[in-house]
Amino acid sequence: MTLVRLPRMTKHEIDNLVKEQIICRIAFMGAEHPYIAPFQYTVMNGFLYFHFTDYGRKMKLLNEGRTVCVEVEQYQPDLSEYKFVVLSGKLKIVTDFEERFNAIKKMVAEAKKRLSPNFLVAHGFSKDAGWSSLSPDKPITIVKLEEIFEEIGLKYP
Repeated sequence: MTLVRLPRMTKHEIDNLVKEQIICRIAFMGAEHPYIAPFQYTVMNGFLYFHFTDYGRKMKLLNEGRTVCVEVEQYQPDLSEYKFVVLSGKLKIVTDFEERFNAIKKMVAEAKKRLSPNFLVAHGFSKDAGWSSLSPDKPITIVKLEEIFEEIGLKYP
């Protein structure tokens, strides 16, 4: 039997896939096993930004400064076509007011176009509150994938 390897994506293909999608999974390195969770993200100036609720295991792991893997994918329901990108790097909490403000505004604008208000629960807000509840004037934690050590993109042959 001959092993078939998935072809690598070009840098341009990787960048396009990441820009086209808005949901990813982040895998954190836990003490005993990995921890993975889905997140909404936005891309600004070549960086990925995420909103984290201020509770849960991810905040503990974020504060420990461990390396993470961010996975973004696109596929057809029957898997006749698929591609994915894995970015390994470090996350940092955004403290700059303007950078944080712009990330939240862009995230909300994209969510209003493409996500149900039901997804607000993943942000820690009631779906009845609407997307305006995710606003820069609230104590919202914005995180940035600041250092990328490895970038891999694979696609259906």
